Amino acid sequence: MRIPTLLLLVAICGEVFAETRLPAVFGNGMVLQRDTTVALWGWDEPGQRVSVRTGWGERVATRADDDGRWRVSLDTPAAGGPFMLTVKGSSRVERRDVLVGEVWFASGQSNMDMRMRGNLNQPVIGSNEAVLNSENDRIRLFTAARQWDEAPMDDVEGEWLAASPEAVKAFSAVGYFYARKLEDLLDVPVGVIASAWGGSNVEAWIDAETLSSYEHLAFREATAGEAERRTPSLMFNGMLHPFLGYGIKGVIWYQGESNRSRPGEYLVLFPAMVDAWRRQWGIGDFPFYYVQIAPKDWEGGNSAFLREAQLDSMSALPDMGMAVTLDIGECDQIHPAEKRTVADRLAYWALARDYGFEAIGYSGPVYRDLQATGDGKVVLQFDHAPRGLTSFGKALEGFEIAGEDRVFHPAQAAISAREVSLTVWSEEVPDPVAVRYAFGDCPPATLFGTEGLPASSFRTDDWAE
Repeated sequence: MRIPTLLLLVAICGEVFAETRLPAVFGNGMVLQRDTTVALWGWDEPGQRVSVRTGWGERVATRADDDGRWRVSLDTPAAGGPFMLTVKGSSRVERRDVLVGEVWFASGQSNMDMRMRGNLNQPVIGSNEAVLNSENDRIRLFTAARQWDEAPMDDVEGEWLAASPEAVKAFSAVGYFYARKLEDLLDVPVGVIASAWGGSNVEAWIDAETLSSYEHLAFREATAGEAERRTPSLMFNGMLHPFLGYGIKGVIWYQGESNRSRPGEYLVLFPAMVDAWRRQWGIGDFPFYYVQIAPKDWEGGNSAFLREAQLDSMSALPDMGMAVTLDIGECDQIHPAEKRTVADRLAYWALARDYGFEAIGYSGPVYRDLQATGDGKVVLQFDHAPRGLTSFGKALEGFEIAGEDRVFHPAQAAISAREVSLTVWSEEVPDPVAVRYAFGDCPPATLFGTEGLPASSFRTDDWAE
């Protein structure tokens, strides 16, 4: 029986064009998370047997499902490379120069996306020297191209590049400085995946199913030209979903300015986002370290309430940590130039909490409680200040105090010489009950721990404004 010509052509073409495919993040030069089990996935013909072989001795096989999707798990060694990784299905796919080390996902809005080259008229301090000395084959960088969709996407454009002047200049400044710090101290390969979009709201990074639990919240309407980054779930669909399941150690996050007018919602949505990401990634409660927004003179509102929401988020979930930037903001613009300082402060959390560097400080002082002394003064006590408090010789500024009338007055403050506490008072308030510190849009930062890390702005009251 002769096979009809059309069917024969279809069969031949199907055989010719059948191929095994991997997402872009599984590309040449990638870094896989060390000493764990990582996922590898892709597409092929439905039912096709797919085998994977690695240069460190792993061999696994599976079959593509009815939709042509396949997924395997690989055990990774302690660290090393470069390795070859071979996938054989309908076609043979090789991935070369694969390293095994530490992988971090860097996300958020423009302050995370800001490249080492800086923005127009907005520099990154130390960028020239950093670019000059950036050649390092053990640091690998992946930048996700901007994309969004109404439905979750499975892939994103991007490629892994070894650190070099050209690659680093075009990469997230915070992401690169973070990678450099870890690689230098851990002495293992480090990969950073940067997936960020300036001006994006937190709700844009949360999947639709999770957001459905918060339909009572009045999400901000997107304006012309910003719909993609301000519309709920669109960043999740395009910039996060393609990476879900990729083996990472944790996430670093720099976002919040676009939610500053809705701090109450942020305190709900930001932990909800972190919790959802952890569930969806399927690798446990990975560390999530984020940056508190820096001071800036905003028109309308008080961004201190958003900083407060970020501060309170640290206790909402386990393995959360916040880098305070109260001392390095620039009142006239939103993109502080001190990106290395930001990255260092994020790295302190990871080094101390995840990599065994227990001798270092990683958090500035965090307000714990208030006690009235009965003589017109109150004493504040702090966590994360094992060796006390300091202003580094400067006057303690930015303190306000109020009585039961809830009217705040400028206050004086003094650090106790014998214990970890701060005394605050004002002659205008004989019976104080509440204190605020640096609780404005662009206040001075004068309170630090002895490791040099600043205290966040804070308030001891919960009064509505």
